Amino acid sequence: MRIDIITVVPDILKSPFEASILQRAIKKGLVEIHLHNLRDYTTDNYKQVDDYQFGGGAGMVMMIEPIDKCITKLKSEREYQEVIYMTPDGERLHQKMANRLSLHENLIILCGHYKGVDQRVRDQFITKEISIGDYVLSGGELGAAVLCDSIIRLIPGVLGNETSALTDSFQDNLLAPPVFTRPAEYKGWEVPEILTSGNFPKIEAWREKQALERTKRLRPDLLEDE
Repeated sequence: MRIDIITVVPDILKSPFEASILQRAIKKGLVEIHLHNLRDYTTDNYKQVDDYQFGGGAGMVMMIEPIDKCITKLKSEREYQEVIYMTPDGERLHQKMANRLSLHENLIILCGHYKGVDQRVRDQFITKEISIGDYVLSGGELGAAVLCDSIIRLIPGVLGNETSALTDSFQDNLLAPPVFTRPAEYKGWEVPEILTSGNFPKIEAWREKQALERTKRLRPDLLEDE
């Protein structure tokens, strides 16, 4: 998979891809991350990427020309399945969306800033708009990092255990069940006996029951979506 991220502050996005699982995925050649500084696609000496909005009002708007030049150049080199815009008013990111996006080969992610982008960018270039929650950040970079993490960890070979991602919360619209590790007893707090029994069919049944009960208690809305 290749992910091209268009941003006005590429330095914000460097560290997430220089550590942990994402770095290992890159080193294994399972994913390529390319950061594109939007200012490199400007034509004036000031590297201007934003301007005042027509009609007045507070806040600047990202201009269409440098975005057009960047996206057009990328699309001339390969085919992209999605051109994604990170924006608070996009569709909220969820696990099924991450699952689908992880199957693609090439993605472009445009990080919004200021009051957002010229609407013509959204009309002409964007195929999917994504939000990571009902709140506003200074820019789309942190949202892009979250999106990339949610996608990349699903690519075969990224996680040490191929089945690990399949048992995460929100797969099958359920929260994950409680998990425990050694020691089996600590300060009088004991691990449920079933988990140390070695009876794997019963363990699996216990986990399914716990996942359902936890979802009913904490996120009943997930069960309503079914």
